[in-house]
Formats: sequence, structure tokens, C-alpha cells
Amino acid sequence: MKSPEPDTTMSEASQIPSTVSDEPRTETLPAADDAMLQDLLVKTSRTFALAIPLLPQPTEREVGIAYLLFRIADTFEDASVPWSRARQTGALERFDELLREPRPETARRRVTEWLAEPLPTEHEGYLELLSRVPEVLGALEGLGGPARRAIVHHTGRTIRGMIGFVERSGRDGLLELRDVPELQRYCYIVAGIVGEMLTELFVLGAPRLRPSAPFLQARAATFGEALQLVNILKDSADDRQEGRRYLPANAERSEIFALARRDLDTAAEYVHEIQAVGGPDGLVKFTGLPVALARASLDRVEEKGPGAKITRPEVYRLNRRLEKAIAKGRPALG
Repeated sequence: MKSPEPDTTMSEASQIPSTVSDEPRTETLPAADDAMLQDLLVKTSRTFALAIPLLPQPTEREVGIAYLLFRIADTFEDASVPWSRARQTGALERFDELLREPRPETARRRVTEWLAEPLPTEHEGYLELLSRVPEVLGALEGLGGPARRAIVHHTGRTIRGMIGFVERSGRDGLLELRDVPELQRYCYIVAGIVGEMLTELFVLGAPRLRPSAPFLQARAATFGEALQLVNILKDSADDRQEGRRYLPANAERSEIFALARRDLDTAAEYVHEIQAVGGPDGLVKFTGLPVALARASLDRVEEKGPGAKITRPEVYRLNRRLEKAIAKGRPALG
């Protein structure tokens, strides 16, 4: 099965429009320092908090800020139970506007709106992140122009795609995907675009990857789809309870598992290309470990059903195996 057709082709996605103003402002946003960014990462995703520091600078800081911005958008998209569709789409639209025109007073006003009762989530880390939107935007403003524009461009594409899915959910907030192509479209919006953005940041930060950019770009969206499909299969029982039915009722589970495995093979090609051209070891680890964990998780879920997880000792062994392979110059993923 083909990957979903993106709303913007890879060549177009690489030619980022200059929608982000570089003009100085009379009032500047307070910028989160490294300690605050790391604290927010820990409170919103321990996995990413451990993985992002593997990256070389400046890519580490860029990816950390990008993750937090996508997490903010995810929080609004996931708020289908406490919020109405109108409030969800309004929050997403205003966040998109704020990314493109990050004015301090507007940022403070939006934070007040987003933290008004009923709250979008009960997750304390996500709520703290929302309260720190001005500081995260200030950190974004401090990035180099190409990286900043790439992050704003791709985050905006995801936000606008999310709005489309929120608008077609039921009045009760229930989102049901009709078929496998729509599932793939959803995965593209929430994860494939992330893969495309990360690829641009990786190439910006590691010049030796530039000759491989077309190869990586062609596989970036599928890489994101692979990880998202594994998460959907693993969390399908919990998602149903929260009003989200990502697995189409008319699709065989075996078809989704097979698609995820093919996508993971493509993701492995992406990792091996970075390794083959001498990309930084940290970048190979950052991209390789999620693939190794996703393969193991997929096997576990297929064997034991939704909710089944790999254990911490298994995670440790997979990580050590990856590190040893990289150190010895062997392919990172078998």
C-alpha cells in the first residue's frame, strides 16, 4: 500500500515560504534557557528527554523546542472530552497564528485562555508546558533563521491538518477513521510531517548528510508513519475509552501490522543511510533506537494484544545492542 499523498510534496516542503518575520520587535519574548527546556521535556516525555540529548548541537536544541511545540498542538487535539470542537479548533488556529506572529502580549493572553476551566488535560506536565508558551516561543525566536522557519512551517502544517480531523469528529468528540488510507493520512499529519521536519534539521546540522538528503526525505514520512502505527496498535484500547478510534472497523488487524512492518523496514533504511555516510553517532542512536523499540513493541502487541509493553530490561538490552553495533561499525539495526 502506498504512503498517503501529502498536502505538500517533499520538494515543496523543502522550499519553505518566508512566513516568519525576522523584523526586530520592541518587546521581546522571555526565552527558556536549556535548563527550563530540559525540565519541560522531562515533565512531558521522559523518552524524548533521554533521547534528544543524544543529538549534537545545535540540532539538540532545535529538536527539543520543536518537540515541545508539537506537544502543545497534540494537547489541543487530544482535548476532545473536556473541550468542544469549537474550542479545540479555536486553540489550534490561535496557536498557529502565534507561531507565525509571536508577540508577547498575545502569547500571555492565549495562555490565559488555554488554561481557563475546563482545562484541556489533567496531565500536570502538559499544563505547565502551556503556561510556558511565551518562554518556548522565545527560545524558538533565538534559533537560526533556517531552523526556525522549518519548525514554524512544519508545525503549522500539522496544526492545520489536525484542525481538519477535529472538525470531522462527531458532536461527542469521537473520531473514527474510515479506512486504511485515512489512517495513513492521519499518521502523515501527526507524525509524517514531523519526520520531514526532523530530516531538514538533521541535514542543516550535519553537512555530510546533504548528498543523502533526497534519499532521507523520500523515507521521512514513512518513518513517522511507522512509529505512529505502532503506537496506535499498542494504545488502541485506551484510545477507544478516550473517544478516539484510529483503527478502521473494516480493516483487518493483520493488514495494519503488515503495513507497520513494511514502514519499519523503510525506517531502518533511513537509519542505515545516516550511518553509511558517516552521520554523527548520536544521530544514528536517536533515529535507530525508536525503530528497534518499535519492532520489539509490535511483536509484543501482536502476540499479547493492545496495552502489552516491552520491559525496561528489554529496552536496556536493545539500547546496548545498538550502541555496540555502532561502536564496531556494524549496521545499527539488524
